Amino acid sequence: MSACVPAGATESAHTERAHPPHSPPHGRGPRFRVAGADLSAAVAVFLIALPLSLGIALATGAPLQAGLVAAAVGGLVAGRLGGSPLQVSGPAAGLTVVTADLIHQYGWRVTCAVTVLAGLVQLGLSCLRVARGALAVSPAIVHGMLAGIGVTIAVAQAHIVLGGEPQSSVPDNLQALPAQLARLDPAALAVSVLTLAALLLWPRLPGRAGRVLRRVPAALVAVAGATAVAAAAGLVLPVVDLPSWRSHALAGLPEGPVLGLAAAVLTTALVCSVQSLLGAVAVDKLASARPGAGHVVRSDLDRELLGQGAANVVSGALGGLPVAGVAVRSTANVHAGAVSRNSTMIHGLLVVAATLLLVPLLELIPLASLATLVMAVGLRMVSLHHIRTVTRHREVLVYAVTALGVICLGVLEGVVLGIAVAVGVALHRLTRTRITHKEEGGVHHVHVRGQLTFLAVPRLSRALHLVPQGADAVVALDGSFMDHAAYETLQDWQGTHTARGGTVEITGRRTGVRIAEPGDLASGHAPGGEPGTHGDCRCRPWTAWRNHQCDRPSPAPDAEPLPDEASGSVATDPRTGPEPDAPVRGRTPGGIQLVRGLSTFQRRTAPLVRGELARLAREGQRPSQLFLTCADSRVVTSMITSSGPGDLFVVRNVGNLVPPPGAESGDDSVAAAIEYAVDVLAVRSITVCGHSGCGAMQALLDSRPASPAATPLARWLRHGGPSLERLRDTGAPAPRLAGRAPADDVEQLCLTNVVQQLEHLRAHESVARALKEGRLELHGVYFHVGEAQAYLLAEQEEDRVFDRVRDVDLAV
Repeated sequence: MSACVPAGATESAHTERAHPPHSPPHGRGPRFRVAGADLSAAVAVFLIALPLSLGIALATGAPLQAGLVAAAVGGLVAGRLGGSPLQVSGPAAGLTVVTADLIHQYGWRVTCAVTVLAGLVQLGLSCLRVARGALAVSPAIVHGMLAGIGVTIAVAQAHIVLGGEPQSSVPDNLQALPAQLARLDPAALAVSVLTLAALLLWPRLPGRAGRVLRRVPAALVAVAGATAVAAAAGLVLPVVDLPSWRSHALAGLPEGPVLGLAAAVLTTALVCSVQSLLGAVAVDKLASARPGAGHVVRSDLDRELLGQGAANVVSGALGGLPVAGVAVRSTANVHAGAVSRNSTMIHGLLVVAATLLLVPLLELIPLASLATLVMAVGLRMVSLHHIRTVTRHREVLVYAVTALGVICLGVLEGVVLGIAVAVGVALHRLTRTRITHKEEGGVHHVHVRGQLTFLAVPRLSRALHLVPQGADAVVALDGSFMDHAAYETLQDWQGTHTARGGTVEITGRRTGVRIAEPGDLASGHAPGGEPGTHGDCRCRPWTAWRNHQCDRPSPAPDAEPLPDEASGSVATDPRTGPEPDAPVRGRTPGGIQLVRGLSTFQRRTAPLVRGELARLAREGQRPSQLFLTCADSRVVTSMITSSGPGDLFVVRNVGNLVPPPGAESGDDSVAAAIEYAVDVLAVRSITVCGHSGCGAMQALLDSRPASPAATPLARWLRHGGPSLERLRDTGAPAPRLAGRAPADDVEQLCLTNVVQQLEHLRAHESVARALKEGRLELHGVYFHVGEAQAYLLAEQEEDRVFDRVRDVDLAV
């Protein structure tokens, strides 16, 4: 196995050895030390893994010890050898249907052999270094597969929840459900309802005590509580049965049809690999989003496949369930603050200890409680967020076909159906290109909607030749791809048409249209792009920032350097000469940058937004929000709020200050803007947004209260005095960020200032009146520039916390 260890594994191991946490004393070998965060994270993950592992083993029909074996092996083997240090592996709900089918068809010992063979397949794939290829599977197929598996699990476990036995397939379980309802077991149903209530209510415990109690996993509380109630009430129920380890069945020789076994091995290897690799990528994102995470090393996916393969070989050989990366446990591990693979390995050791020392307690757990836990996990696999995502990307058909295929036919069949439908949808989109031609005011418009490939070349050619010689033409490309055949067709026609006296303007309706050919069809840049960006820029308005942030192809060694727009050099093309309308001669660098920005807007952005701005000019502005923030150039309001023209009524000043009514500042502009926004524009919310590294807050901290305000800036900053007093008031609770303490006094003052300015807002008559009538709400936001992270103030009676804003917040 060592012969095919990916390079990343060797490098990672070398790095871990080369940088021990401690220098060994007196020349002795390095001592093994465990960070406190890893230890606490391991305990949290163990408390989740223990009931889930038993529940998943119950759902598959395997011996219950098999779930514990897989959890221990996943923690120790995959945790040590895998390439994703923070991902926790074990028996996964996504493998429940696959394993249950194998046990039903071939028996338990053959299922263990299939697990071993699937692990060997994973080891072979890791040697071939094809792990990245698994990420090419459409997310709609993956989510559809998980949703189908979740429905299958939930329907099967419903019978155990009602006190019966599940059938072998979803149709059989649905058909037997009415009879099961007629003979339900009241005791089993009561335990199940209690478990479900704890799962739902425990994470929602209110108040400060609730925050402390919520650190105990809901799964553990639900199962332990149901077990205690069942034991205290003396309910007679089927409970966990852990036979002696002496009778534990190990892997046997595979017996059965060769094709069937081969399909089973490939299915198990596929599901384990895809789920683990996608989980590793997700864990990377979670870890990088943690406050103070700093630089996070990405997972080595080939090494992760190696670790998963080794874990499956060991788990199958020891009579355990198939192993894969598990989202629930991995998320808990990251959120608990784990910093290395030690947390995963310690969790595995804790599972081993539990299987040896806690058997009498485990055998008190009612099967109905475990079934309810697994059923809840299955239902959560049908994610509404994923359904919204695939619907937004027009892939709901792929998702639905995959899910129904898994439910009705099986996992392998469902995935194959999903892949077939995904390929069909891709081909349909590739061939469904609409090309129209019309004349307006003497200008001929050719509009291309969809992808331009060789299949659309005949229709493109016919539409282009409808444009008379010498006429003005506009070709609008509304797509994201153009192959070489379409590019040459369009380029040849353009050259011929302009040579005969006509004009051609090629535009892209969206920013960032990618063209398969570098360069420009007309003036040295790709449609939809900017000079020097090859059409791959998604941030046209910010020229200087764009120059070092946009991805662009590396220039050839002998190529000329790309133009520096900030320095005023002119982008030229050897065929067409200087950029048109670039009046830069005789201007300062600042003036050049301004004129270039205006010129770029007029040539590229104005045609795209002219219709919307014309509508706003006719109808007038109707913003829904007043957004009050600092004048700092790094705070781009439209970017961080994803807003456009007509959305925000913006007030900016140094320090995002709101002078209270009657303040002697000689400047009523903020008060006037507030009154106009509330009484005339009838905005529904007002937001005060502070930011990290605010120079005004630093100046406040450095100021001397007794010194006279001699300059306009000093006089203005006097309005920040109440924020400074609030900061120094030790009796009042200080605002804080969720998950971490403020980095320094400046950040603490930035947070305090947002809260103080909201109080100043409430003192304004128009705001107070609107708040009393219930037609206005106030929000506080803190934007950390370096993290590109927004924090939203969640005001409570005890304290004020700024919570991180994440993508999932909008999906709930």
